[in-house]
Amino acid sequence: MASLKALKIRIGSVKSTQKITKAMKMVAAAKLRRAQEAAEAGRPYAQRLEAVVASLASKISVSESSPKLLAGTGKDQVHLLVIATSDKGLAGAFNTNIARLARRHAQELLAQGKTVKIYTIGRKGRAVLNRQFPKNIIHSIEPGDLGKLSFADARGYADDLIARFEAGEFDVATLFYSTFKSVLAQEPTAQQIIPVAIPQAETAAVSSGAAVTYEPDEESILADLLPRNVAIQLFRAMRENAASEQGSKMTAMDNATRNAGDLIKRLNTIYNRQRQAAITTELVEIISGAEAL
Repeated sequence: MASLKALKIRIGSVKSTQKITKAMKMVAAAKLRRAQEAAEAGRPYAQRLEAVVASLASKISVSESSPKLLAGTGKDQVHLLVIATSDKGLAGAFNTNIARLARRHAQELLAQGKTVKIYTIGRKGRAVLNRQFPKNIIHSIEPGDLGKLSFADARGYADDLIARFEAGEFDVATLFYSTFKSVLAQEPTAQQIIPVAIPQAETAAVSSGAAVTYEPDEESILADLLPRNVAIQLFRAMRENAASEQGSKMTAMDNATRNAGDLIKRLNTIYNRQRQAAITTELVEIISGAEAL
C-alpha cells in the first residue's frame, strides 16, 4: 500500500494533469469554432465544383485526346491511397479512424491482387500505417497545424499528385480524410480524386436539369477544371480534418478532465482512510504507553 506522502504526491500530479487537460479543452473549443466555420464555408464550392466536373465528364465521349485526369490510364492495377491526418496526437480516435479505413481499403485491394502505394499527409497517419505497410509508403508530408493550411499548400500537394499520375506511378488515387459532423461525430471518408469519378448515365440525366451549352467545348473546360478540382478536394479535406481534429480533441480532453476528477476523488478517499488509520494507531500507542507507566 502506498504511503501517505506518495499518495499526496500522486494527488498533486493528477491535479496538475487535470489543469492541463482542462486548458487544452478550452483551446480546442476556441479553435473548433473557427475551423468549423471554415469547413462549412468551403463545402458548397467543393461540392458544386465536383458536381460540375462530373456533369461535364458525363456529356463527352472519353477518348485518347481526353484529359488524362478524366480518361485515366486505362488500367486499374496500381492504387495510390492519399491519407490525410494530423501531425499531433491527443485527439481521441480522429487519426486512428482514418488510418483504419485506409488500412481496410488497402487490404481489400491487396486481396484482389492490386498494387497499393501510400501517400501520407500527416505524421500520425504514417506512424499507424508504417507498422503494417512499411514498404508501401512512397511519400510523406508533415503539414503542421491543419487550421493554418492555405489553398496554396493544397495546390502544391495536388500538383505533386498530378505529376506522379502523369508519370505513370499509379492508376487510381483515393483520398482518405474525416468529414466533420459534430463535436461528437466525425466520419472517416474515402473519395476517389484521380481520375475523376464519372456518374452513371441515369444519375447524370436526372441531375443535369436544363440543357446547357458550353463555350468553349466541354473537353477544353475540363482540361482547366480537373487539376483545380483535385486541389479543391484536397483543400476541403484539410478543412474538414481541421474541424474534426479539434472536435475530437475537445471531446477527448473533456473525458480526460472528468476521469482525472474521478481519480482525485478516489485517491483522496484512500488518503483520508490511511491518514485516519495512522492517527488511530498513534492514539492507541500513546494510551497503551500511558497505561504501562
